[in-house]
Amino acid sequence: MFTYKFRLCVVPLIFLSSHMLCAAPMGYQGSVMSMGDYNQNWREVGFNYAITPQDALGLSHLEFRSQNHKDKREIDMINYTHLLSRWNLTDAQSNFWVFMGIGQIRASHINDGSETNINNLVTSPGFQFDYETRRIYFATTHKFYRASHLNHDTTSIRAGFSFYESDYDKTQPWFILETKYTNEISSKIEVIPMLRLINKNIFLEGGLNNSGQPRFNFMYTF
Repeated sequence: MFTYKFRLCVVPLIFLSSHMLCAAPMGYQGSVMSMGDYNQNWREVGFNYAITPQDALGLSHLEFRSQNHKDKREIDMINYTHLLSRWNLTDAQSNFWVFMGIGQIRASHINDGSETNINNLVTSPGFQFDYETRRIYFATTHKFYRASHLNHDTTSIRAGFSFYESDYDKTQPWFILETKYTNEISSKIEVIPMLRLINKNIFLEGGLNNSGQPRFNFMYTF
């Protein structure tokens, strides 16, 4: 029992101190993670509470729209995050996460000057696979956003590298390249080169996508 408790307490601290888990969708047990993702057509904010080392519950608010601004969506959800599997390798770690969300979607469409609005129940299962060392990062994420007559599944692939290794109490810069596509709302794949900065429990990203729009992400764990 002592060995098990020791691992639960010490292992997360080891990875935090080496900047591992820097883009994990939840923190260590008992922590609260707040997060945000912003550009002109996609705005998301949320938080979750890690009830166990593998499970977190949270709330999120998401707004997105098409490039021509004719289609808009607002989603409020209760979310569940679960670490299904973790592989600890030499100087590296890999994870497989699963998600489940349920809530309400408000959809609007403008056609010939008139606007139609629909409120529906939305479900949002999904998964993420990631691999990370102190110098290399890769992640692929797919989330379903399904409601009656709506399918806004979103796929994201991220890869990047750090410019140098640093200690936990020092800022570590990364270069990240992301590709992202949202079904029935995007006319093309979004490509976003970004600079990522990590310091202790703060995670910041910023860049410009291939439409010239700024993108900003943050995570803060406390």
